[in-house]
Amino acid sequence: MTLMLEARRGVVSDELREVSRAEGIEEKVLLRRVAKGRVVIPRNSAGRELKPVGIGEGLRVKVNANIGTSPEHVSIEEELEKARVAVRYGADTLMDLSTGGDLRRIRREILKIPVPLGTVPIYEAGVLAAKRGSIVDMSEDELFSVIEAQAREGVDFMTVHAGITLEALEALEKSPRVTGIVSRGGSFLAAWMRHNERENPLYENFDYLLEIAREHDVTLSLGDALRPGSTADASDEAQLRELMILGRLVRRCREAGVQCMVEGPGHVPLNQIEANVLLEKRLCDGAPFYVLGPLVTDIAAGYDHIAAAIGGAIAAYAGADFLCYVTPAEHLALPSVEDVRVGVVASKIAAHAADLARGKGREIDEEMSRARVELDWEKQFKLCLDPERAKEYRRRRLPKKSDACTMCGNFCAMKLTQEFLGGG
Repeated sequence: MTLMLEARRGVVSDELREVSRAEGIEEKVLLRRVAKGRVVIPRNSAGRELKPVGIGEGLRVKVNANIGTSPEHVSIEEELEKARVAVRYGADTLMDLSTGGDLRRIRREILKIPVPLGTVPIYEAGVLAAKRGSIVDMSEDELFSVIEAQAREGVDFMTVHAGITLEALEALEKSPRVTGIVSRGGSFLAAWMRHNERENPLYENFDYLLEIAREHDVTLSLGDALRPGSTADASDEAQLRELMILGRLVRRCREAGVQCMVEGPGHVPLNQIEANVLLEKRLCDGAPFYVLGPLVTDIAAGYDHIAAAIGGAIAAYAGADFLCYVTPAEHLALPSVEDVRVGVVASKIAAHAADLARGKGREIDEEMSRARVELDWEKQFKLCLDPERAKEYRRRRLPKKSDACTMCGNFCAMKLTQEFLGGG
């Protein structure tokens, strides 16, 4: 039985109980939200040992880190190191987006890391088809066989681009975009649909998809295949048409007792972010919202983690529940281990900033401020999101005659305040 169906029967699972404790929320309140689909706890019924993570209404904003090989660069060891670094710096979940090398072996190794793991099954199905000739040669059976195999292996949540339908494609073609389709999975399916003159198999066979998800208690992450890849394309008809379709699919997931969340944009100007979040919550009846960034400008190449953190903080404050990190390598290259670390920290800052504004986590900020007043450097390092980076900056220019920092030295405002005003 799925966790959602258990919640509807009033069963408090071990996962729900642990999330309740971690979030400081009453079990009965969390039980209602899981039962209604406003909170998801991704977990596969295979029983893999992992720390349960709650995503959704009233909970802390969570962060996902994407890892995975490409056809241009395959190193299982490097991807595993990225995964370990992502978790060490605060990623709540991982997604394996591998498209190069032995995909199943890579996934098996990543599944050993005890956090919820997500995948995009269309990638593996597309890679298999391309080995025979072309992605458009993929069969429906092949796609669903991959989905079922990944569910059996223990994958906890899956991105499925079920909302890119012939109807949605027509909207895209009527109003051409600057960047067209930037979702890799979306482009796979759009090409398949146009070549085969068929409806999206994930949409057409959505009931079968729900059967697989229900059997293995896999959370479906309803992908935004038509997310905007530039600020010029944000909030256009194609994006909103797909979102309306996803709203209908959310209702079908809930009727089947399958946990689901909805993925969102993309590249969105600052002034459109709140509206995008509120619209998703309205059309998808409060389903957890999982956003990529959003990136607030298109010209931050090399610094897209900052553009995404700005958008992520605004989106999370407006009600988004789950931030997919963006690394400095976005749009440029496969990220390195260092890129992953920086990307995770940037998203954690955005998530915490939103939580803080929503009344969560104030204690740790106050504790950090007190440590600064006391010039307690070790405590500051312990409390910050990236202790290694903070220590590195501190060591770079240690003061010669002061316990303050080299910015102010003996003219440190906090030190002077303590000495002459008693810390007032």
